[in-house]
Amino acid sequence: MIVIVDLLLMLIDLTYSILSAIVQTVLRPRLKCIDGELCLITGSGGALGRLFALEFAKEGAHLVLWDCNEEANEQTAKLARELGVKVHAYTVDLSKRMSIYETADRVRAEVGDVSILVNNAGVVAGRRLLDCPDELLERTLLVNCHALFWMTKAFLPQMKTTNHGHIVTVASALGLFSTACVEDYCASKFGAVGFHESLTHELLAEENDGIKTTLVCPYIVDTGMFAGCEIRKELRGLIPPLDPLYTVQQSMKAILAEQQMICIPRLMYIPFITRALLPWEANVATYRFMGGDKCMLPFIKNVELKNVNGHVKS
Repeated sequence: MIVIVDLLLMLIDLTYSILSAIVQTVLRPRLKCIDGELCLITGSGGALGRLFALEFAKEGAHLVLWDCNEEANEQTAKLARELGVKVHAYTVDLSKRMSIYETADRVRAEVGDVSILVNNAGVVAGRRLLDCPDELLERTLLVNCHALFWMTKAFLPQMKTTNHGHIVTVASALGLFSTACVEDYCASKFGAVGFHESLTHELLAEENDGIKTTLVCPYIVDTGMFAGCEIRKELRGLIPPLDPLYTVQQSMKAILAEQQMICIPRLMYIPFITRALLPWEANVATYRFMGGDKCMLPFIKNVELKNVNGHVKS
């Protein structure tokens, strides 16, 4: 009898969730105020990270900026300070766990408790698997996936103490479905998505309802990270690389609306769903039609031509 009652309650919750999502899609959701919150953004010296910093600053949030590129990070800090918020910049190597923990301790001592964590930093090797040095493969996984664990362990305890906070994971559409020749990136982003979803379930199970999470899964963003990547030419107008500012602005709307997940553009929900519903061969046929199976080859060729020894950074 208890099972039947729980089943009915689950169906009511399910129906409510679907109707609520439909209403929020049609009507503009109410956005929360983050004025005075302390927001930490990783990869803030890069294109997306800088735009995130400026958008959060416009909302009145004070900033803690982390990047391995000190000069680029200081430039972001300078632009954000012009918007009238307090900004603290730190040079951090996210591939090193102790660098994360030690800098986190400095932030708590020098600035205070972080209430919004934006895990934005990302790298890609840009080489075929068998041609790629092991250390580059490892760095992709360390920065894109492992760092999420260490960042969360460093800052979540304070959020739990106050039952207040927001954790944002900037993953990728390639964390929902894959393509060829970027095994390191796809593996790291699938890991990021899995980590984020499991963390969200844990917070809900523990009834930490004041700590929100948002998963951001954009299509390829025109930052130069995947320069040269292209699908079938007849379809490029339908799914062009995303404008960085548009990507960040859409992400900000989702964050401020406390939306659990956003795919950018919404068209990306289709391959995410069909991957689960269609047979493997059907997905392969679709990829080949769209040119998705070889879309990364021009990008890898560009990396080879530039003779890049390190990672391509977002």
